[in-house]
Amino acid sequence: MTKVRLAKSEESRMEGLMDPSALEGMEDDPRAMGRMMRKMKKEVGEEMPPEFDDVVDRLEAGQSPEDIESAMPDLGADAGSEDGV
Repeated sequence: MTKVRLAKSEESRMEGLMDPSALEGMEDDPRAMGRMMRKMKKEVGEEMPPEFDDVVDRLEAGQSPEDIESAMPDLGADAGSEDGV
C-alpha cells in the first residue's frame, strides 16, 4: 500500500493550529504553549529569528512568559518595523 499525502492550504493549517479547544488553559501551561509554538513554526515553514527558539525552549522547560520577558527585556523591541526603528 502506498502512502497518500494531502496538501493543505496555509490558511487551513493555521485554522487547525488555532483551534480554540487546543488553546484553552494554555496561559497556565508554558510547556503546552511552547509545544504549540514549535508546531506552528513547523507548519508555517518560515525562518524565525533565533530568539524564537530560545523562547520556545524556555517555555518547554516550564519558564513562565513573564519570567522570559524579564530575562529577555529586548525581546520584540523592533517588532512592527522592518528597519528596526
